[in-house]
Amino acid sequence: MSEIDKIYDVVIIGAGPIGLATAIGLRQRGIENILVIDQTRAFRPVGQVLDILPNGLKALKCLDHQAYEVLKNICLTNSQQSNNGKPSPEWIYKNLQGEVIRLIPLGFDHWLENYGEGRVSIPWYELQTTLRNLIPPEQVKPNHRCVNLVDELENNYVKIDCVSDINVEANPYAYWGENQENLPPNTDSLSPQLTSKSFRAKLIVGADGINSTVRQLIYTSSPDIDFAKPEYSGFAGIFCMEVGEIPTALQTELEEKFLDRSGVLTITNDDIPKTSADEVESRLMLFRNRKGQLGYVIHLGVSMETLQDKTGDSLVNLAVQELEKSGFPSILTQLVRISSPANIQQRPYYIHHTTSNKIEPTWSKRRVVLVGDSAHGMPPFMAQGANQGLEDAITVVTLIANIAKHNNWDNLQVITEAFAKYQHLRRPFMSYIQKATLTRFPHYSEQQWQDYSQQVYSRNFDQIIDIL
Repeated sequence: MSEIDKIYDVVIIGAGPIGLATAIGLRQRGIENILVIDQTRAFRPVGQVLDILPNGLKALKCLDHQAYEVLKNICLTNSQQSNNGKPSPEWIYKNLQGEVIRLIPLGFDHWLENYGEGRVSIPWYELQTTLRNLIPPEQVKPNHRCVNLVDELENNYVKIDCVSDINVEANPYAYWGENQENLPPNTDSLSPQLTSKSFRAKLIVGADGINSTVRQLIYTSSPDIDFAKPEYSGFAGIFCMEVGEIPTALQTELEEKFLDRSGVLTITNDDIPKTSADEVESRLMLFRNRKGQLGYVIHLGVSMETLQDKTGDSLVNLAVQELEKSGFPSILTQLVRISSPANIQQRPYYIHHTTSNKIEPTWSKRRVVLVGDSAHGMPPFMAQGANQGLEDAITVVTLIANIAKHNNWDNLQVITEAFAKYQHLRRPFMSYIQKATLTRFPHYSEQQWQDYSQQVYSRNFDQIIDIL
């Protein structure tokens, strides 16, 4: 059968970690007539480090035990090499006086003992590569940007229209993304020469991120049209991954008062009374990069207009202004002031609210379902984006496996009910996670932190699967 005549059981749009984990979970359950497509022209090493926390690792283990073991072993090996025999690091929270207000051990065993599963950290691209290597290469196609979905009602499938750049298809290294040094130097600078291609599938999983095309397509001409695109969350980050040369006196004071040989810490004003969800304090994350130099990320609650078109010196001034407003000591504002404007970046954080003005935007439409950031993207403050995406994946994979088991691929009522069940199960918990992310209430007291940790990290996915 030629590809143009082929009907896949499932096409996953988005080859990030959540889309790939979904594919792995489907294959593990015997559903191999699948395809993963992505708009990226080639897989490249991009993205920040992700924390895969106990709930995410438990979900991955349920999806596929081999994927879990491979990921865990890679991360533990990397951790042992970077620690070089030293004790596992801790994430330290300090107040503006340099006093410790919370210690969070980062070692795998600590989390395993407390929550029944460990915790690992891995760069986004390395996670993507690890999962991609567990899927046959012919089932993952980059350079296919979804531009339209057509529900062929009479044929019981959805047609996915894509465009591809034939300049990239001519490059043998663009497909799998390894051997990046062999890429022609002008590949990305070539003017796109687009060609069209279509696929057909019984089910579509939209895993294409917070700017999801799939979400926009299924919300068009629907009551949820106002929620098609993400909205600004009210928060932004100002980054400096490498401050540069720091005066000796300032370096010494930073070391003595805040760093104290720590690799990473968060500094916040814990004296601000938390009486309203709208009250936001600035937070500064201070870290040493791989070269041992200092860098920082400042999380601010500011308007989009305040950020508009700001770069370099204007970002430095904005960061200093907001830190001073929150009472940060001069040694921290001095650190920001001496940062090279060329090293300063900003990142607005966006969100897909699970509920907005008592409206609950749908996560599915007929044969199409959204997972991960496509459904409920949010700022990264509680490190739950990828973890909640993995929880979505095990839920959707289990429901699709039930559809396959009873050969209900053509039964739209069963499919609709399955995806409604997914939303009914996942939405209340995602609302809780979004509230924790936006208000950061777990950090207000030790008891709230313990309650949050137990509720999130101690989840039992065998029980969740039984419900499905």
